[in-house]
Amino acid sequence: MAIPNGLPPTQVLTSPPTPSPPDPALPASAADSPLLTAARSLRELAGRFAAGADADQRLAPEVADALVEAGFAARFVPRRWGGTAVGFGELTRAVAEVGAGCPSAAWVGSLWAYTARFAAYLDPEGQAEVWAKGPDTRVVSALAPSGTARPVDGGWQVSGTWPYTSGIEFSDWALVVGPSPAEGGREIRFFAVPRGTYRIQETWSTVGMHATGSHSLLLDEVFVPERRTFLRDDMIEGRGASSDEPCHAVPLRAVNGLTFAAPILGAVRGALAAVETMLSGDDRPRRPGGDTDARLAYARAAARTDAAELLLLSVADSADQGRIDPETVFRGSRDSAFAVELLTDAVEDLFRAGGTRGQAAAHPLQRLWRDVRTASTHVALSFAPAGLGYAKERLGG
Repeated sequence: MAIPNGLPPTQVLTSPPTPSPPDPALPASAADSPLLTAARSLRELAGRFAAGADADQRLAPEVADALVEAGFAARFVPRRWGGTAVGFGELTRAVAEVGAGCPSAAWVGSLWAYTARFAAYLDPEGQAEVWAKGPDTRVVSALAPSGTARPVDGGWQVSGTWPYTSGIEFSDWALVVGPSPAEGGREIRFFAVPRGTYRIQETWSTVGMHATGSHSLLLDEVFVPERRTFLRDDMIEGRGASSDEPCHAVPLRAVNGLTFAAPILGAVRGALAAVETMLSGDDRPRRPGGDTDARLAYARAAARTDAAELLLLSVADSADQGRIDPETVFRGSRDSAFAVELLTDAVEDLFRAGGTRGQAAAHPLQRLWRDVRTASTHVALSFAPAGLGYAKERLGG
């Protein structure tokens, strides 16, 4: 059973890294966008609650509500329902901004945004149900096929357990994926179910990313009408969405890595800020031979982080420009996975630079290190399938 929303988590007031200024390379319209402006404030708020969220293994309700108010849930909602339906690049920057304060908050906000994009593949009548109360509906998803779907008159009877459903404690709707009978075999479908029809089993207990609340979703013979289901292949290929918004025509492979890489980028930015404070303050650790090695590790990590950010923003820009030819799609998957390899190496550099001090239980560096190590193991960020897919597209065979 889920923890009731009214239970306040422990609030640990710590000074988060100073919010980063707008990127001077961005156009003024992008640097000053409402989402990015809200994300900078949210970075501070999430940072104040981050240690408590890590200890309580749950986002503070204030942070969850702020994610919605900032516009993350409405990001890819079709305009007909009041959403914005634009901008992978702007979203990537905003998620990373929040991630520098609290990677778990950024992860949940990112998934709320991208799951709304999936819901745009529902029939218009199904969309009307999901967004009946407005575009800020919090939709979560479990993408690994599980459970059973039995055809009945007017729809499907769905049962099963779906693990790793991030943000489920604060959700209004969920999209689950499961096999269903079809002519000549079976097909994989999405099913949209409202809160109240599913139960939450608290199964999320990991080394890092504690506050994502990625628990299991349980359904027991829940009826899902035909208007609230669609084929997974349509979403994967970016076809058949009942929307003419360009962001809904992008194949999943092109941008799926951004969903999970952007919070990691933010986490490493937060770790960089923590190490900057450690190495530049008057109370910086005194080491035999000076701190040359630590400074070099910091510089190397900063370079890797900048390179990873350029890769991720290039992936997002390709999607925003509608470049969805096969080679670009496979490159997007490749570059997202490789960017995370760079970021994982960067946080290892920073963890070494922080020394024993950075490993203290109360120090943010060890939490950010744990978060990156956990988040980077997500299956969507594995370089092997991404790299082999790109190589096959380029080389054949």
